[in-house]
Amino acid sequence: MTAHFDPDDETGLLLQTVRSFLNEEVYPHEDLVDRQGFVPEETGRRIEARAKEIGLYAANLPERVGGGGLSMKAMSLIEREYGKTSHALHSWIARPTELLLACEGDQIERYLLPCVRGDKRELFALTEPEAGSDAMGMKSNARRDGADWILNGSKHFISGPCMADFAIVFAVTGVDETRRGPRKRVTAFLVDAGTPGFELREGNRSVSYRGYKTFQLHFSDVRLGPGQILGEEGRGFELAGQWLTMGRVWVAASCCGKAERLLGLATDWAASRKQFGQPVGQFQATGFKLADMAVGLRAGDLLVADAVARAEAGVLTDADVSMVKLYCSEMVNRVADDCVQIYGGMGLMEELPVQRLWRDARLERIWDGTSEIQRHIITRAILRPLGA
Repeated sequence: MTAHFDPDDETGLLLQTVRSFLNEEVYPHEDLVDRQGFVPEETGRRIEARAKEIGLYAANLPERVGGGGLSMKAMSLIEREYGKTSHALHSWIARPTELLLACEGDQIERYLLPCVRGDKRELFALTEPEAGSDAMGMKSNARRDGADWILNGSKHFISGPCMADFAIVFAVTGVDETRRGPRKRVTAFLVDAGTPGFELREGNRSVSYRGYKTFQLHFSDVRLGPGQILGEEGRGFELAGQWLTMGRVWVAASCCGKAERLLGLATDWAASRKQFGQPVGQFQATGFKLADMAVGLRAGDLLVADAVARAEAGVLTDADVSMVKLYCSEMVNRVADDCVQIYGGMGLMEELPVQRLWRDARLERIWDGTSEIQRHIITRAILRPLGA
């Protein structure tokens, strides 16, 4: 099975490059990374270096800052291919956050350009121990002290392939009165690793995407100058939204890639595994699962393509994004579960990749906004025009 569209020549060449790269630099290391729970430094750095050589590094950022300048459609196809592989490994092919395009003045040389070149890595630090899906429950705060800001608080489940050089940290800097009542004013800060009072360490280990790290960040009276604000004071949520919007579309695209790989594994097994004298795929109980998997994948690809088209036309809404993220993340979990069922007991054996893809798929319904949050956003878009 392949994606529903026929890429043009230029995009086809890009996909050939990506697939060749993954076959050479990523797939061979999947099993080892999953078993040992980490990516060897030399492996990660080789992926990073090779990605720079062939132009995949920072491909999401515009050419004017030294990035690859790929279109949204091209990025969706790339993320779809990445979704077939180990996140712990392909994340070394950095796609720096577009939030860094808000850098101004010396921030460009200190943060944006080093990330484009691969000299620095950043963390997107929004989630907190008591404020996961409820971002407005954020407790991290920064208060003015003359021209400076004093930052306190903590973040967790902040993910990345390796220890970062700085974090984009979201903190409350005041409260605004709105027609819906008081609302926290959130600001994004650029905080360098090693800044006094800033503790950055590895956090919990997940059974999904083993080898992909989570970090815990703690801030105790961290002094930040006015030049450490990214964008404008009080506009942090608007910045975060820019990243989360397309980020959720990329998650959906990667889910389709993973579903395609799972469907391929299930199809091969159903055609070759025999019971009662015939391939198991010839039994309706198995064959209908394959059919449902194929339909789900096709629908997911269409939703991603629609979201990308809407984004390129400038009409993509929060509800659009939630729909594609919700559907694709739940679709890949159904596909993964059916794939395990088709394999039977062998689907849970460590010697085969099915169990790893099954575990990895489970995270898709949680990160970048849980399924429940996506349904809330969709419901709100339906009811608000009616005043409900």
